[in-house]
Amino acid sequence: MSFRICAMLSFVLCVLYIKPSQASEFPFEDARPLYVGSRPLGMGNAFTALADDAEAGFWNPAGLIQWQGVRFFASAKASGRENYAFDAKCVAYSYRDIGFFWGNKIAPRGTEGETPDFTYYSLARKLTPYIAMGASVKFKRKHPSKYYQFFGHSPGYDLGVLWKPNAANSGGILIQNMGDDKQWISAVTLGSAHEFPHEVLLSLDVVALFDDGISLEPHAGWEWQAFRWMALRAGLSDNYPTAGLGLKLSKVRIDYALIRNASGSAHFLSAQIEL
Repeated sequence: MSFRICAMLSFVLCVLYIKPSQASEFPFEDARPLYVGSRPLGMGNAFTALADDAEAGFWNPAGLIQWQGVRFFASAKASGRENYAFDAKCVAYSYRDIGFFWGNKIAPRGTEGETPDFTYYSLARKLTPYIAMGASVKFKRKHPSKYYQFFGHSPGYDLGVLWKPNAANSGGILIQNMGDDKQWISAVTLGSAHEFPHEVLLSLDVVALFDDGISLEPHAGWEWQAFRWMALRAGLSDNYPTAGLGLKLSKVRIDYALIRNASGSAHFLSAQIEL
């Protein structure tokens, strides 16, 4: 049996076998899964050591230096939007050893009529051929508002490091503050990724959440580049099963993700354009 057939069967079994988790709901900003980008979500939200797409500013800003040029990105929840919806958009630009990022996460129709809305501004710098650092400042925005809010209130931060000793291995760390005055650090994420032969990628994250103690979340993701134009994905995000599909045509990529959780199934779509 060929490697492609074996990989395809393992992908299908991973999606069908895993049982849904009964985990509780989380606030939007520190929600797990993060719901930002169908590729990371399809890989179980294990993206800290990868962060090689435009949405890197949401995950690990240090990853913004991994390409050259401009990338536009948009993502949306494609099902069950009557209860809540998680949408995101961003623009990322990298030139030589410096990367810039603007992004916005919004959850329209949230609980109690709220509209959780966060704006990100990120900067990344390559320190050595193998190590990069990045930082994001993020603000909450008030709604309704009669004017566009470039910033907002309750600023928080993300600090990220990415190291890539060779083409097959990478690691990352992300330190986050959610704009909470009670503590300087809300979460710390450690990630690692390894690329195997035959275009197979494995990524692992462990998140430590600091809220009346320390709780740990495991995240694991798998991606197989089945063809030059198609990738298959599966993962576990804190016991939530996820799966995904990516299609690429020239400079445009469309990604789909599915997550099965205590509330049922949710579908997400995202698109990215490279210039």
